[in-house]
Amino acid sequence: MLKIGGYIKDSYNELVNKVSWPTWSELQNSSIVVAIATIIIALIIYFMDSIFSNLMKVFYSFFS
Repeated sequence: MLKIGGYIKDSYNELVNKVSWPTWSELQNSSIVVAIATIIIALIIYFMDSIFSNLMKVFYSFFS
């Protein structure tokens, strides 16, 4: 039980004194970058899926 208490105390000490937390503006900038990257990746996946779907429709039309 003492090990768990020591672990929690050390973890708290490290989070409070040793971790460098980003400023609010850095956090906002990082969030914007992540949002834009997410939108770009989603669009790429959407277009790839659309192209593949159309190719499969053409392929299946040969056999029906």
